[in-house]
Amino acid sequence: QVQLVESGGGLVQPGGSLRLSCSASGRTFSIYVMGWYRQVPGKERELAATITINGMTNYADSVKDRFIISRDNAKDTWYLQMNSLKPQDTAVYYCYTFLYGAQEYWGQGTPVTVSS
Repeated sequence: QVQLVESGGGLVQPGGSLRLSCSASGRTFSIYVMGWYRQVPGKERELAATITINGMTNYADSVKDRFIISRDNAKDTWYLQMNSLKPQDTAVYYCYTFLYGAQEYWGQGTPVTVSS
């Protein structure tokens, strides 16, 4: 099992920045993909960004060039730096990991509100 704990969400004005963190514990040696998804009430959860253990990244078109995903393998932690935030980025952001062996785990979610 892997446990994920997110931090860093909150309220920010349009154009501002936030950094989300996700700390993993447990079978972290099996982690292959780390990432962030987001969900707005009434809509499906959608990809924001992922990064593999080897550093390959993937971004949703809606966040490309504004968000940066990174990881610290030694700390079993990954981050989502969110810049130039827009009201449409408002969502609950979920930390996600996919393990070798095809297991996946989710964090509890951290809310991000972009509003003036």
